[in-house]
Amino acid sequence: MTYDETVEYLFNCAPPFQQVGGAAYKEGLANTIAIDNHLGNPHRKFRTIHVAGTNGKGSSSHTLAAILQEAGYKVGLYTSPHLIDFRERIRVNGTPASKQFVIDFVERERAFFEPLSPSFFELTTAMAFTYFAQQEVDVAIIEVGLGGRLDCTNIIAPDICIITNISLDHTQFLGNTEAKIAAEKAGIIKSGIPVIIGEATPETRKVFTSKAEKEGAPIIFAQDKKALLAATPTQHGIRYTTADYGIFQGELGGEYQANNTNTILTALRELLKKEYRITADNIHKGFANVCNLTGLMGRWQKIGDNPCTVCDAGHNIGGIKYVAQQLARQECDTLRIVFGMVSDKDISAVLAMMPANATYYFTQASIKRAMPADELRLKAAEYNLHGNSYPTVGAALQAAQEEASHNDFIFIGGSCFVVADLLSFIAPHKEE
Repeated sequence: MTYDETVEYLFNCAPPFQQVGGAAYKEGLANTIAIDNHLGNPHRKFRTIHVAGTNGKGSSSHTLAAILQEAGYKVGLYTSPHLIDFRERIRVNGTPASKQFVIDFVERERAFFEPLSPSFFELTTAMAFTYFAQQEVDVAIIEVGLGGRLDCTNIIAPDICIITNISLDHTQFLGNTEAKIAAEKAGIIKSGIPVIIGEATPETRKVFTSKAEKEGAPIIFAQDKKALLAATPTQHGIRYTTADYGIFQGELGGEYQANNTNTILTALRELLKKEYRITADNIHKGFANVCNLTGLMGRWQKIGDNPCTVCDAGHNIGGIKYVAQQLARQECDTLRIVFGMVSDKDISAVLAMMPANATYYFTQASIKRAMPADELRLKAAEYNLHGNSYPTVGAALQAAQEEASHNDFIFIGGSCFVVADLLSFIAPHKEE
């Protein structure tokens, strides 16, 4: 099979959650353990850092990877979902896994895994661990796919665990309260392994503390440590004033990054206790160059000027809250929002947060879970959000650009899949 045929095979034999939602979810670790044993337990051949949470996992994972790369480590990075190319999920020092590796892995292992009927994420996780072992990485940043307790990444024994925050998302699998979701995320807490909690409420703090005490795991609440003293938005990101590393510039521009940064700085204190060799210069350069070092996309990413055009992959209540607040503060003639969502999110809660003083271009991503643009437009009208609907993200963006003046602001988001379609539209993927 060619690379494209191999990826199509993976999508068809085990459809990813991003395409079909709940039908792709498989609870439990039986398949993961069986596949991992068959492959020779590749996850045991490198150090790991485990990152869970509702929002901020991707930004935190990529930033930690960038810092460790600057420190001279060979770093594996496993994240999801991908935006343009499947191989974005599996990177070493920012470079995606080779196409030939993906082809060879599937051809070599399909006779074993097909009878197990694994999920897409189970296969991808096994592929990532195998690639990192083959590449002899020093450490891999492993992002949880969904939840934590039963997530197939939860076979690792990491140096530290990070849980960024808790918000209501994937409630059909993880529970309909923050406490229930926290209990699932807390499933990555393991005996004796430090866990850093980025943000907690009184409700979730009790859950995390109880689990950590049960496991005998040191628990650190980043909110209590104040590693970050101040965050000032700039034209090129955010300038941070910190307790340990002075003042430096962060490349990522979303105002929600301040919470992630406090979490990351707190986690770095624990990594230093684990004898990681990390200097202030490594940290400054990692924060300043995270996108170039790791390939991160879609986090308050500026894609155009005159008018200023930004996209963001925030897609649930916790993520959209910060995006909506930042949009409401934009100084522009007209705020223009290209917006789409998937049907299994809390659409009403998200729409209630979006600014009403904007012109909307309702659209839908090219996945089965996407809410039809016309349906979204009608629902949005109930919240005094008005505009026209467009069948594709590209068509919606073109309409916004045609109607915009230089002093307007165009935002594209509502779903990471809307951002994925946008990035594919503006910069078609080039063969490597």
